[in-house]
Amino acid sequence: MDEVGVGRRRQNEVYRAGVFGRSPRVPVGIRRLQERAKRVLDARAYAYVAGGAGDEVTQRANRAAFDRWAVVPRVLRDASARDTSVELFGRRLPAPVLLGPVGALELVHPEADAAVARAAAATGVPMVFSNQASVPMEECAAAMGGSPRWFQLYWSTSDELVESLIGRAEAAGCEALVVTLDTTMLGWRPRDLDLGHLPFALGKGIAQYTSDPVFRRLVEERAAATTSPPTPAPPQPRPTPAAVRALVTMARAWPGSFRDNLRSPLPRAAVETFLSIYSRPSISWTDLAWLRSRTKLPILLKGVLHPDDARRALDEGMDGVVVSTHGGRQVDRSIAALDALPDVVAAVGDRAPVLLDSGIRSGADVFTAVALGARAVLLGRPFAWGLALAGEEGVRQVIGDVVGEFDLTLGLTGHTAVDQLSPEILRRVA
Repeated sequence: MDEVGVGRRRQNEVYRAGVFGRSPRVPVGIRRLQERAKRVLDARAYAYVAGGAGDEVTQRANRAAFDRWAVVPRVLRDASARDTSVELFGRRLPAPVLLGPVGALELVHPEADAAVARAAAATGVPMVFSNQASVPMEECAAAMGGSPRWFQLYWSTSDELVESLIGRAEAAGCEALVVTLDTTMLGWRPRDLDLGHLPFALGKGIAQYTSDPVFRRLVEERAAATTSPPTPAPPQPRPTPAAVRALVTMARAWPGSFRDNLRSPLPRAAVETFLSIYSRPSISWTDLAWLRSRTKLPILLKGVLHPDDARRALDEGMDGVVVSTHGGRQVDRSIAALDALPDVVAAVGDRAPVLLDSGIRSGADVFTAVALGARAVLLGRPFAWGLALAGEEGVRQVIGDVVGEFDLTLGLTGHTAVDQLSPEILRRVA
């Protein structure tokens, strides 16, 4: 079979292996992929990745929004050679796909963000480093070489820490800054609440902080303030096995000797410091000028759903927006991201790129989002499921499967390049 195009190459790879009795280690279909991942993850890890806010209406709406659009293929158009690449902030990308920021990936696989970084580098797909990563950005950047990467920023209550994180992102070769605005407070997440589980309270997903000199100083100051001058300790509840395990996990999260950390106040102070400064609900439009003055990197605001907010973002000097519901994890009964996309695209026009996050599960989803005006999409849960099943190899396969299906959908609908896609090739269906 002719192997022109990433989709054909991916198909042929699978079918050739099938001749020798080998099937994909990671399921290609999203439903089986998630089902298999659920079997290998513990209840807390699965709930953290799979869960949404409230009754998860927004999460379901994100998927239902795609079902309201149908593609109208055209025939007898030479689609033998296809170009899936797009340009974004001066960088030519192999496809309109980025790996979105997913926090606390150590819950999913021991190599966490490092495995994802290697997979992204191998495929050329950009990775957005999570502010809540389990591996410091410098370590991930070293694994990626010259491959593209961005950095997600949660705006802390400490502007000094924000500035430090931005400087580190620039030094690590990040090419854009994605400021997440829809998580100034944690949404109401019943799956996590029912389990009493917040990974950050155990020291998981805070590697960007424990590797930061400003944060470490704040931790040391907090620890010193709680131990000097000495005061009578209040009565403490009897330790439980869960509490002992929590202290051990915190000790492992803090840099340095594990044995020393078990006796040190710093690991616990690190968790307390993080929980107190993690995000700032008071941020407003007036703060963007300060952020703009601190970096020359392109800045995208993530979590934009209203066209007026998109217009103002650009008026305030931002370089793009990401239409997102945070995967349905923040506001239940929110408008679906794909439903919000057309109005945001219309509001922005040609001024800046609009990206879409939330609900992307397949190459056909990528196709629909791009046709509705997204310059590119952020992939989230699917690559986390691949990571759970096969580490770096699993992430690489998920990327290959999504991009491969996008390539074939492009060709099978009579198109040869991404810029040929527009709302005119879709039909709204009941």
